Amino acid sequence: MPVKYTRVHRLLEIISLVQSQRGWSAKTLAERCETTERNIYRDINQIKEAGIPIEHDKDKGYQISGTFFMPPVRLTFEEALAISALCEAMADKGAIPFVRPASMAMNKILAQLPFDAREELTERMRTMQLRTTATMDEDGYEDVYDKVQVALLNRTILKCKYESTATPENDEAFMFHPYALFFGTRAWYVVGFHEKRDAIRTLKLSRFLAIEPTKETHEIPSSFNLDNHLGNAWNMIPGETDYDVELVFETPFSQTVSDTRWHSTQDITWHDDDSCTFTCTVSGLEEIVWWVLSMGPHCKVVKPKELADRVATLATQTAEVYKKVTT
Repeated sequence: MPVKYTRVHRLLEIISLVQSQRGWSAKTLAERCETTERNIYRDINQIKEAGIPIEHDKDKGYQISGTFFMPPVRLTFEEALAISALCEAMADKGAIPFVRPASMAMNKILAQLPFDAREELTERMRTMQLRTTATMDEDGYEDVYDKVQVALLNRTILKCKYESTATPENDEAFMFHPYALFFGTRAWYVVGFHEKRDAIRTLKLSRFLAIEPTKETHEIPSSFNLDNHLGNAWNMIPGETDYDVELVFETPFSQTVSDTRWHSTQDITWHDDDSCTFTCTVSGLEEIVWWVLSMGPHCKVVKPKELADRVATLATQTAEVYKKVTT
């Protein structure tokens, strides 16, 4: 659902955007805030009148002096509790690599709370936990993360080597234009234009064998949008073809499946015997096939035939492995 911006909300959003990232123009700010460029110019003037040093550079867009900081944020107790829980689960425990500085920021916020509030917050934290899916440690590819971040900021091209499970040419260097960095299931990924493949590709940061910045620059297409690119992918790597998937889950496994939102397009139909039919539309079958296999004999693929055939083949191959073990 699109954000409904009030005038004050929009002013704060502009300040936040300009402080966090370079390259914002009146046009891009207007698009982000769903308003007109004329309103953005008025907002900029009002921000200046408030004493905030915001200026425009023809190369770097709008900027706020690095010496300026917004005053301390006043949080409600529930807001502080929610942020503390998220920081502990995501930052302190390493659920998402490279976000540990968030816990340092949270400690600064906690230090500003009144003693009684801080004590109650600490006590509340002892009674709640957020358990997230384990991720691989950030050690070993921190330099890749940093170089991708810098390349995205400066719109520069990267010279890379990548360990691909699909193609054997792992030692071949290629030029890569990064478009977006995102954290998906258990790992960080970068989406961008792969010159050797002549297509947009999603690459896992931990699989880069080499990555070096270049002085060559590129432009991210104005039509590119990460959500649109991922489309109906089951997780984060879309295929070239959309498939209408229909699966049947037997009871009582049907109850477990129906408790979770697995895909944005999913729909569930219940039957008299408490089994259910799960339908969705996915781009490509490479990711969903492994999810179906993880459900074992509790799940039957009704369509498409391509998915049913892949599941049957992989299940047979798995059974053959265990036949060799037991003989």
